[in-house]
Amino acid sequence: MSAEPEHLPSPYVTGLLGRCPRCGKGSLFSGFLTLAPTCDVCGLDLTFADAGDGPAVFVMTLAGFIVVGAALYVEVAYSPPYWMHFAIFLPLTILVCAGLLRPTKGLLITLQYANKAEEGRRADEG
Repeated sequence: MSAEPEHLPSPYVTGLLGRCPRCGKGSLFSGFLTLAPTCDVCGLDLTFADAGDGPAVFVMTLAGFIVVGAALYVEVAYSPPYWMHFAIFLPLTILVCAGLLRPTKGLLITLQYANKAEEGRRADEG
């Protein structure tokens, strides 16, 4: 619908907030992790977006450092029974992963748009 704007909004802010990478106003998601087919404000076709496994890898790595670090600290400082670790760190793991996954996916998609990323091609394929 709209032509490419002269100045794109910050891909970091729009991605973390789950906004359209072109206008910065429309929603990038139609569900928790489901991408909208188009931006409801500027009409940008979002079918180009493919974050793949990137968001999950980043979130698992970061969540692993947070949760394992916290579990080690609690074990050394308080030595609770194993069921207490399970009761504390299973919900913490779920909350950290669920809380970081959507902003990370939005960030990777808006960076993909801002940098005009495409699927790789071999040089001899033209």
